[in-house]
Amino acid sequence: MKKLVEEIAKALVDAPEQVSVNEIQSQQSVVIELAVAKQDLGKIIGKKGQNVQAIRTILNAASGKSKKRIILELLE
Repeated sequence: MKKLVEEIAKALVDAPEQVSVNEIQSQQSVVIELAVAKQDLGKIIGKKGQNVQAIRTILNAASGKSKKRIILELLE
């Protein structure tokens, strides 16, 4: 999941070298923390949050196999 989020984020931003993804696993969930450059935060969020919601939808679809809840957090 970490690699998936990283690839999607790098495709959306202007400064892909500043994309940082951290994964924190617990027993029933996985928290993925995404940090990008300050000027690229709007590109990840998108208009009315459409981009970030689409990424979350992809993660939820991909997480069905692992039976864990995936939570995507954007860090500033």
